[in-house]
Amino acid sequence: MTTHAPQTSQSVTLPASLDEAVAALTAMPAAVPVAGGTDLMAAVNRGQLRPAGLVGLGRINEIRGWRYQDGGHALLGAGLTHARMGRPDFAALIPALAASARAAGPPQIRNAGTLGGNIASAAPAGDTLPVLAALEAELIIAGPGGVRREIPVAQLLAGRDLLGPAELIGYVRVPLLHAPQVFLKATGRTGPGRATASVAVVLDPQRRGVRCAVGAIAAMPLRPLEAERWIASLIDWDGERGLAAEALAAFGDYVAAACIPDPEPTAPGEEPPPLPPAVLHLRRTVAALARRALGRALS
Repeated sequence: MTTHAPQTSQSVTLPASLDEAVAALTAMPAAVPVAGGTDLMAAVNRGQLRPAGLVGLGRINEIRGWRYQDGGHALLGAGLTHARMGRPDFAALIPALAASARAAGPPQIRNAGTLGGNIASAAPAGDTLPVLAALEAELIIAGPGGVRREIPVAQLLAGRDLLGPAELIGYVRVPLLHAPQVFLKATGRTGPGRATASVAVVLDPQRRGVRCAVGAIAAMPLRPLEAERWIASLIDWDGERGLAAEALAAFGDYVAAACIPDPEPTAPGEEPPPLPPAVLHLRRTVAALARRALGRALS
């Protein structure tokens, strides 16, 4: 995706359908797809990217909306902007994803940035990514010849299944859990900004489960699976679902320790070295976010 070689000319293609966009990328292997351009233009401005051509996705109406699917899912177009996902009707459908979209930056970023771009860029601080991981969303990938394949979003973010030549993220399939969901993030400054840590907590009453994902502290969202199972076993799913403050605090600590573990001892039998102050602060931040997110989801 990156090259420092200068280009003498550029071509711009504006397809009207997903298959036309795939065909354009097949014909121009060195071209780069662009939707909102919030990450692409930042890379261009830093001199990290000199695309030989651009395939604009802004005119592909089929990926700019969302619709219900049989089986209790929603099919979200990769071209959905953060601003569109932040609206009340979408928030009623997938609250945590709407909250992450509203937190994605200032209005000019939210109006341009897209769901598919957030996933394809896979930046550690991408606000929608921990929510999609907690929801266990799936991607529908469009490829040459009209081929469609499906992969879990976590596989792409972990690098276990990468996009092939001329492939594009077309849609994101998200389960509709009809249960509380919360997204919280901490930033290094007031107002919308890049996350230093973020947490998504999703309740799944049908499976009597809690899903949690922590973003921005690693190259991909982290799932503290043992902490999820432990806290789910304490919830009265047939009752009021509330938990004592001590249980919420323990969950936060459990999540933080799982995602930011203690360092290994330098020698057998020795105590592990202490965490650096900045890392210890980050662990405390994750613990606080996880505690508050679960508390809000259960309230």
